[in-house]
Amino acid sequence: MTNTTPRAATNKANFKANAHPAHPHLRKHWRNFGIIAHIDAGKTTLSERILFKTGEIHRTGEVHEGNAAMDHMDLEKERGITIGAAATRCVWNGHEFTLIDTPGHIDFAIEVERSLRVLDGAITVLSGVAGVQPQTETVWHQAEKHGVPMIIFVNKMDQVGADFARVTEQVRTHLGARPVPLAIPIGAADEFTGVIDVLQQRFLQWDVKGNMTVSALPAELQAQAQAAYAYAASVAAEANDALTDAYLANDTLSHADILQGLRALTLARKAVPMLAGSAYKNAGIEPLLDAVIDWLPAPDDRAAPVATLNGDSVTVATGDADPLAALVFKVTHDEHGSLAFVRIYGGSLHEGETIWNASLDTSVRIGRLYVVHADERTGTTQSGAGSIIAIANLKDALTGQTLASKAQPWTLETIHAGEPVVALAVEPGNGTDRAKMLAVLDKFRREDPSLRLESDAETGETVLWGMGELHLDVVLERARREAAVDIRVGAPHVAYKETMGLSMVEAEGKLDKQNGGKGMYARVVVRLELLDAKDGEFAFANVVKGGVIPTAFFPAVEKGVQQALQQGPLGQKVTGVKVTLLDGDFHAVDSNEMAFIIAAKEAVLTGLRKANPVLLEPVMKVTVDAPAINTGDVIGDLQKRSGRVLGITENTGRVEVVADVPLTKLFGHTTDLRSLSQGRAFASAVYARHAACDVEEASFV
Repeated sequence: MTNTTPRAATNKANFKANAHPAHPHLRKHWRNFGIIAHIDAGKTTLSERILFKTGEIHRTGEVHEGNAAMDHMDLEKERGITIGAAATRCVWNGHEFTLIDTPGHIDFAIEVERSLRVLDGAITVLSGVAGVQPQTETVWHQAEKHGVPMIIFVNKMDQVGADFARVTEQVRTHLGARPVPLAIPIGAADEFTGVIDVLQQRFLQWDVKGNMTVSALPAELQAQAQAAYAYAASVAAEANDALTDAYLANDTLSHADILQGLRALTLARKAVPMLAGSAYKNAGIEPLLDAVIDWLPAPDDRAAPVATLNGDSVTVATGDADPLAALVFKVTHDEHGSLAFVRIYGGSLHEGETIWNASLDTSVRIGRLYVVHADERTGTTQSGAGSIIAIANLKDALTGQTLASKAQPWTLETIHAGEPVVALAVEPGNGTDRAKMLAVLDKFRREDPSLRLESDAETGETVLWGMGELHLDVVLERARREAAVDIRVGAPHVAYKETMGLSMVEAEGKLDKQNGGKGMYARVVVRLELLDAKDGEFAFANVVKGGVIPTAFFPAVEKGVQQALQQGPLGQKVTGVKVTLLDGDFHAVDSNEMAFIIAAKEAVLTGLRKANPVLLEPVMKVTVDAPAINTGDVIGDLQKRSGRVLGITENTGRVEVVADVPLTKLFGHTTDLRSLSQGRAFASAVYARHAACDVEEASFV
């Protein structure tokens, strides 16, 4: 680790004004990273301490007091949770950080997804008491999907029940990672006295004001520190042949060699540096900031992204003078208009220039550019490759769009939101407010890709889909406040799906219309098979031979198949089905694309009806943390909700109960849980899968 002497950001004002200008040689000193975790692990508290230690703020706010700088939305302050990912900039030891604090609640998973899509590294925060929790696993796997290198900070070592060794083992077994402890806490709860700095073999402590002191290791800690150093050296030696040879020759490695080896392994996601402390007590922050520099990547350390250009995959050039390649990863609206958050992978953005929105195939003008600190903005005139910047009032901007040049209109991979699982029918309290209600909900839909707004053609209802009760509750409360519109809601409904009850069927679809003149003719024969869950929701194959159907009509057949799967015999989206085109027939004059679309759709729906369709409902993996005395009540409540208990773990007077529960049975669970435990229990729910349910018990939107 580098020098851990506290220092303020003396060049902060100059840094913020320039906003990562076009100086390629400085990019090795940049770090774009996020903080991810399960809810209540202490992410926002840690973010506050990082801002304080780097001199960005001069007093720390607290989540429970509603004055945390990163939780700037009124609802965040009132509820004590992070709802939207918040970005900020700060400086530490000559390095410039862009930090994004993400929500921990599963209902706001899109905020984590789009942040990880554009960040270079991440800090995963674990509670020293609770350890690896369900949402920890979810965000960890999200980071894995995007290849994001990570370091771990074990927080809350000042609390009763904290156990660094237990959490380290959970990282290994639950997350499948290889933890390398580099800042090891001594003691826990009231006996937490500081951390061992493993690589520099010294003892770090913090007073009540958060001031750090450095001292020699006490004799009783030296054996533990030396063993941790030896382990770090043995891991680092695996990075390359030269380090392996040096390790075998000396049975150890130098501090510099370990830095080099562990950095390479961390960037390759083959090792995870692990540190510990107490964010609330300002303990462990300086070593963590140094760890960000030592172990997390600079923009140029990450592989250049791949874009699509004229149907081909091409690698983006990442210099400031290269063609522009930037991704819009978030859009927000306030009283000043819209703000589009953008990650620049290649090229530069300049205030006032005209660029190309490759996703919309149109030109757009760049207005004001801003560096953002939570809800504050600092104007800048330009921003270069590797930086994260905000653009004011970017026309028609939506999450996932690519900004490029007209001469090089490549598109980057977009950002994928999860399928919403809960819906509410909504209507204005006052009939004259309908237009106002729809306008504000559409604004939120444009901000949040995990929201869906629909109009039911049969009932005339407006239906709002989201990721959970909390997600929709927050959206509707924001609508009431920001648009001053009263919104009434109906009972919640969930996103059912359907699949085949038989493993395989074959079916035919035929269209033969002759009304005089040119007719409509197509015949399609398909085989429907159940897919394994690991193979996805849908697959299409074509084994037609001998020209029985002209190749020009194959896309029309696939389109008809996909249309049929959007709404099966039970009225729900079909999942887990492979459709294979086996045979067919055409007419030289009467066949056309529309005929084959209709015939293919009929063939698939006929097959689905023959296959004894099965209704599927979303099942959530629920984790309840409660006082041990409430174990029986917690289990009884879950079983009353048709829950299946998967495991029970006791730890220091508390119990963790994990169960699978149908989402339809979870409405009101949080309120009931609070009541039965006198407010001392809390729960989290993560989508697990869709499972078969009784059609007669289902309630459809």
